[in-house]
Amino acid sequence: MKHLFILSWINFFIMVSVQSQQTGIFHNSADIGNPKNKGLALYNPSDQSYTLKGSGYNIWFERDELHFLYNEIKGDFIMTANFKFNGEGTEPHRKTGWMLRASTNENSQHISAVLHGDGLTVMQWRDFKGAEMKDPEDEIFAKGSNYEIIQIERSGKVIFMRAAHFGEPLETIGAYEMMNLPDEVIAGPFICSHNPDIIEEVTIWNVRIDRPVGDRYNPGREGFLGCRLETMDVFDGKRMVIYEKPGRFEAPNWMPDGKKLLFNMDGLLYKIPVNGGEIEKLNTGFADRNNNDHGISFNGKLLAISHQREGMPGGGSTVYVLPLKGGTPGMVTENTPSYWHGWAPNNKEVVYVAQRDGKNIYNIYRNSIKGGKEVALTDIGEGEHVDGCEYSPDGNFIYYNGSHTGNMHIWRIKPDGTGREQLTFDEYRNWFPHISPDGKWIAFISFPPDIEKNGHPSYKRVMLRLMPVTGGQPKVIAYLYGGQGTINVPSWSPDSRRIAFVSNSGK
Repeated sequence: MKHLFILSWINFFIMVSVQSQQTGIFHNSADIGNPKNKGLALYNPSDQSYTLKGSGYNIWFERDELHFLYNEIKGDFIMTANFKFNGEGTEPHRKTGWMLRASTNENSQHISAVLHGDGLTVMQWRDFKGAEMKDPEDEIFAKGSNYEIIQIERSGKVIFMRAAHFGEPLETIGAYEMMNLPDEVIAGPFICSHNPDIIEEVTIWNVRIDRPVGDRYNPGREGFLGCRLETMDVFDGKRMVIYEKPGRFEAPNWMPDGKKLLFNMDGLLYKIPVNGGEIEKLNTGFADRNNNDHGISFNGKLLAISHQREGMPGGGSTVYVLPLKGGTPGMVTENTPSYWHGWAPNNKEVVYVAQRDGKNIYNIYRNSIKGGKEVALTDIGEGEHVDGCEYSPDGNFIYYNGSHTGNMHIWRIKPDGTGREQLTFDEYRNWFPHISPDGKWIAFISFPPDIEKNGHPSYKRVMLRLMPVTGGQPKVIAYLYGGQGTINVPSWSPDSRRIAFVSNSGK
């Protein structure tokens, strides 16, 4: 009994110490409305998940009781995460999700994106301090489908709620103009047991807070948002942030030993352990203006890069090859602009996209890594665009994205450029197909339909999707804020289970 008493006190002090420190990316954790049973928030750094435990009579009428994990946030933002109640629970209307409050007062005006224990997924709000909550079941904003992914976005005074089952696109649950919500709010995940005598528990993962930018945003003038380097298991969708900074970096490759990633930043290439740690500059000799088109040969010995030569047409992007361990690059393409995208399985040839003969059209070309006469594999018309060309591991196909039918889709051709075959058919703008090392899967990025068909801009709400190499219904594996630089180059792990990518961090 004495040992149990001591152990209980140890656990108590551990929980108190967690509460007194920053919890993951959140700065504050508190009970709202003085519930009978105190709640707490725990962060597990091993998988970057959160556990919330809380009580409370309800989030309803003119006051609330709940446990809240939150940050003070000013302006527009997007919050996205996966939510799962732990255990069967006692109350079907236990609640979790995202909440935006004017203050920690129990009767504060607020708006929430709520998942109930019985699967009801709904927006609910209190327009004024002390006012009664609106009944969402009398509005158009209620749905009941046991959604797992919940997203809330603030855009000025309008609050959007979206939700999805894993593998499916986000769908809009509701939008509401919250006129009395201040510019700075407290926002984050919450839990309420809907019964003051019990404590409920929820696990939350893939937690992201993104700060969107307006359409007039100019990175060259105003600087870049922060970026995160992430890894993800493509089959369960669980993500890990391994590196982030306020500036720009892009386009990770997975190193052949499976232990490090390679990415470009400030014109140079860097390596980093897959679990995070110190970054290490890769020696690329004179090539110090590298863009985000680089990749590793199938035999793991060579690296192709795209370095911007000064004074050359189209920005001067030129394809070079050098040893993966570092060294002096050897030129592949004299003519510019040329952007590398794929290695041939024979490790002797590469494919790239390039403009030639003064035409403002990109086509796919193949060439020896020793240079020489390049071979055009496509000959597209005015207004079309192709990009992201990449060999399958067996060498039977080259996959790419192209706007041949008026929308940007995933296609494949034979290595000689014949046999063009379309693989995606939906309304999204689909870019940069990457084939898993085992030759079974394609991972690619999907932009929303309102993006210009031949564009792949930064700072957009995008999806990463997965489908079989022969085509079929794509499955959403990540919802993020990103675009250009997110997944421009091959980024599969050697075991064909994980990918690496870059998202915007909202710093």
